[in-house]
Amino acid sequence: MGWRNHIAAPQGRRHAAGPSARKRMLIVVSLLSLSGLGLVARAFDLQVVRKAFYQRQGDARFLREMPIPVSRGTIFDRNGAPLAVSTPVTSIWANPPEVLANEERIPALARALGVDAAELKNKLAQRSEREFVYLRRQMAPEAAQAVLDLGIPGINGQREFKRYYPSGELTAHVLGFTNIDDHGQEGLELAYDDWLSGKPGAKRVIRDRMGHVVEDVEQVRAPKPGQSLTLSIDRRIQFLAFNELKNALEKFEADSGSMVVLDARNGEVLAMVNLPAYNPNALNDSQPGQRRNRAMTDLLEPGSTIKPILMAAALSSGQYTPTTPIIDTTGGHWYFQGHDIHDTHNYGLLTPTGVITKSSNVGAARIAMSLDTTLMYDTYRGFGFGNSTNSGFPGEASGLLRIGRDWRPLEKAILGYGYGLNVTVLQLANAYATIADGGLMHTPAFIKDSDGPTKQIISPKVAHELVRMMETVTGPGSTAPQARIPNYSVAGKTGTAHKANAGGYSKSNYTAAFAGIVPASNPRLVGVVVIDNPQKRSYYGGMVSAPVFAKVMEGALRLLDVPPDNVGRWYVGGPLQGAGGLVGSNPPADVPIDDAPIDEGAP
Repeated sequence: MGWRNHIAAPQGRRHAAGPSARKRMLIVVSLLSLSGLGLVARAFDLQVVRKAFYQRQGDARFLREMPIPVSRGTIFDRNGAPLAVSTPVTSIWANPPEVLANEERIPALARALGVDAAELKNKLAQRSEREFVYLRRQMAPEAAQAVLDLGIPGINGQREFKRYYPSGELTAHVLGFTNIDDHGQEGLELAYDDWLSGKPGAKRVIRDRMGHVVEDVEQVRAPKPGQSLTLSIDRRIQFLAFNELKNALEKFEADSGSMVVLDARNGEVLAMVNLPAYNPNALNDSQPGQRRNRAMTDLLEPGSTIKPILMAAALSSGQYTPTTPIIDTTGGHWYFQGHDIHDTHNYGLLTPTGVITKSSNVGAARIAMSLDTTLMYDTYRGFGFGNSTNSGFPGEASGLLRIGRDWRPLEKAILGYGYGLNVTVLQLANAYATIADGGLMHTPAFIKDSDGPTKQIISPKVAHELVRMMETVTGPGSTAPQARIPNYSVAGKTGTAHKANAGGYSKSNYTAAFAGIVPASNPRLVGVVVIDNPQKRSYYGGMVSAPVFAKVMEGALRLLDVPPDNVGRWYVGGPLQGAGGLVGSNPPADVPIDDAPIDEGAP
């Protein structure tokens, strides 16, 4: 009995030391149930309660919204020749942390990019907190592909477009240029940037940890390519103007020059050239002064090219006709209010037409002083002086013309021969185009068939008389026989103005100009040539600028198939001179007529 009790005691103690198997099973099942319930709750939280949050977090790591680049609209000349096109390029960008994690690959990357390895490493290190850094913009696709083929982690390519100008410096000042992001910065590229740019699209993509696109998810926004633009510019005439202006600047060692050619029938700009020029395809090689469109932004005193505008006021007043009354310029000097207004020759008695032919400053001043100030001011203002032409070109200058009621007598006199006001080359061209089209002023246009507003400035009769009067300027004994074009009648006016300086006017620096209309009998084209500060051979508008006009217009008339109107005709005394011919004294044949008075001073 005792030994059984002795053996049974340990069994009882083991039974009392822990739960039974059934209890242990219950505990295990409870723990597993609680774990499962926790997992279900966590899954519910992840997939239902905070699903959007975690999707955003996942998308932030792998889903990206990428732009879909669009090409900028092409710019064409009036005949369909491309002047500005967009070409596809590739920009190389990097994720700095990934590239720095493979530092040993940086030298190879630098060689492929054509940069210094130390500088590249430093650039990446300074931007190590970023995920996107451009390493080189707008590479040629094949060069960019060579970089990507290195397979360096964190290096990626992005397709873009770059502007290319096939005509280079020929049309640079008209077109302007774009920046690195393909947005217009100057010229018509800026004026029509919204039209040309289009709207980039956007798409969502999935990228792997190397930054490579592995899947296109959806298109967020459809791309809208830029719209094309057809200009009024004729590249052929532009080429002629550029070459002839360049030759003249070299021949006369001038500082700069501009030429504008307008269609007299609608005001469209067929050519606009400035020198010095620049190559918009190599913008970094140019200086700001070269990129200025001088025909639109630079101001000049027009000198004697203003005299047809003065004569428009004179004819409109009813006091004058092309041949009457006779104006006395005897002696070649008129001392007015202590000021010497003079001609370089004694022209004696002149008709109003003779004042234009000989470019008499004395005659112009006397006519100006005989006119009502309000009429003269309104005529100058009506022809656009002192106002922008509203061409829409960025940075266009308005010029300067003081209000008529503020004119002093001396100021009014010298305004008669083109001093005391400032104009642009385009303003001057538009004024002559107004005369050419029967007194109807068009808004200068750079876009073909733009059909802008018009305004009648002077009567068709006065406009016709002015053209006939200006025909004598290219005849014998006039200031611009070199403006003649074989088989075409030419009307125009020279201008040789002293340049203003501190305290008055320079006696050795000039602006040589010629403004003309062809054919005179049925005007089609208007051209203005201005050459700044010619230093060699001559400085007269008739000697420096008129030949440029003749050569460019001869080619333009041929290109536009304008029929000759003057076959076999030659000037004999010029038109509108009456039975007795031109009233006045002719200067010696070997002495050029100078229409730039030296001592006119400041008003």
